[in-house]
Amino acid sequence: MTTPVSKQYKAIGEDVWKNKVEKINAELFTLTYGSMVVQLVKDYEDYNEVNKQLEKMGYNIGQRLIEDFLARSGIARCSDFRETAEAVSKIGFKIFLNIAPNVTNWSADNKEFSLLFDENPLTEFVELPADALDGGLWYSNIYCGILRGALEMVQLQVEASFVSDVLRGDDATELRVKLIRYLEEEVPVGED
Repeated sequence: MTTPVSKQYKAIGEDVWKNKVEKINAELFTLTYGSMVVQLVKDYEDYNEVNKQLEKMGYNIGQRLIEDFLARSGIARCSDFRETAEAVSKIGFKIFLNIAPNVTNWSADNKEFSLLFDENPLTEFVELPADALDGGLWYSNIYCGILRGALEMVQLQVEASFVSDVLRGDDATELRVKLIRYLEEEVPVGED
């Protein structure tokens, strides 16, 4: 079901992508990310630790990316978590990766949803070796951290994790996002 907000956010995402974003070569981006993942695997020799490092990197990126997102999109504060999910999907992913994953599988209490990826630019040209699959590598785990970091900066504490990934032989790539709580606005120490 496409809502008016979803249509509006899709239009904003398209406009920003076309008019306000410097583009880089997608293949260069994909290969650079792949090189980074390979280096993490060599450095840590433990896929669970690589997953943690990717999430941590993503978190730091997300904390900075949110400012760019808000400046480019010009959208106001979202009214609820459903609207936030649409903004993330239709504007955020569109602005930075030129994709718009589908928002689906809402929980009954509207505090959990899934992002289903029809395409994932990070996984172009990628095939995971058997030991990475067996070891539990989530190749695109940086997305989980980006979402957690960005949403925390707008007072939403979330958990994000992959449920499935076509790289792992699954039928779809699904990232699950769960709202933990709304954070209180805090005034930095020394400012009031």
